[in-house]
Amino acid sequence: MKEKSYAELMKIAAMKRNQKKENFVQDLYIEMLLSEIQLTVEKEKLLKKIDTAIDHRDKKSFLRLTGQLKEINKRFGT
Repeated sequence: MKEKSYAELMKIAAMKRNQKKENFVQDLYIEMLLSEIQLTVEKEKLLKKIDTAIDHRDKKSFLRLTGQLKEINKRFGT
């Protein structure tokens, strides 16, 4: 059985650390992408409800829904 040199072991350890960093960045990117999709879907639903409230001249619903939209925009910085 061949034993690995110190340099080879250090190289392997560095590769493992790099792989962990890459996985972390990839997971972070996926999480951000999913949040963006969720935000987009939530905003689209609210906008449709706001349009319906306008069509029905439902001021109470309009104000409530636009308040929700403002909160979403504030929460996600948009």
